[in-house]
Amino acid sequence: MKNIWEKYLRGVLFLYFEIYTAATLLNSVIYLAKGVYEDPSGNWHEIDRAVIVLVAVIAYAFIRYIKVNNFFLKALIVYVPTMLLVFLYVFLRGLTAELASTAYRDIFINYTAGFVFVTVIVLIVNVIRKKNAKGNEAE
Repeated sequence: MKNIWEKYLRGVLFLYFEIYTAATLLNSVIYLAKGVYEDPSGNWHEIDRAVIVLVAVIAYAFIRYIKVNNFFLKALIVYVPTMLLVFLYVFLRGLTAELASTAYRDIFINYTAGFVFVTVIVLIVNVIRKKNAKGNEAE
């Protein structure tokens, strides 16, 4: 169990907490800068953020740990089901509250932008690791 914690869960969970905390703090600073002292969406907004960050971190874990040789195919394999999961969450959320008319478009843009950002970071890290591994083999 300790090996599973160290190899898979620890990094992913800490990433989740870091992203959620950063998103919450940024949201709070933006509201305060606008003169809004309480979140108008309340607790649901926090739950929404937590779920979307969770899906994004799951996508990151899949990209990192799923074994597919073609990186871009792997990214597509991860993106499609996680985007559908996000759409499902928006749909379910729409059953409890009225959504903005642009809710699906907004989540598509925001999730896709975040996914591309994380995917590029993972791609860069992979390229650096491969270069370092080849450099160590040559020595």
